[in-house]
Amino acid sequence: MTALFRRILPSKKLRITVRSIAQFLKMGQNLIKRVESWAYVVFVHHHKGGQFISYRRLEEWQNAIAHQIQTCPTLGQLSQLKTSIQHDSRKFKKQYQSKTLDFLIEMCVERQDILEIWESSNWIAS
Repeated sequence: MTALFRRILPSKKLRITVRSIAQFLKMGQNLIKRVESWAYVVFVHHHKGGQFISYRRLEEWQNAIAHQIQTCPTLGQLSQLKTSIQHDSRKFKKQYQSKTLDFLIEMCVERQDILEIWESSNWIAS
């Protein structure tokens, strides 16, 4: 389990919907019988049996990381988060889409700019 996975804790914190699973699997919601959130994966029971899906492949995973980035309070913590994202994406390369990584990196850059402005204005004010 990576540091990013421990930080997100997808089985406990992510709300995986039948709609998002159906969209990911490109099938109708009515074909999905049940969705189970396990510790490391989601198991989907559907009309053709069942299958495992990595949390990292779901939109909710991307949204959870985006929330972590947006709420990062300091440059140091943002740097640690960015390192965790890079490590996780290298270790689980097949589970990340390049557009997802590009989006997260862009968010990190934007948050870094905001924190740099905020920290420099606080330094000047004190």
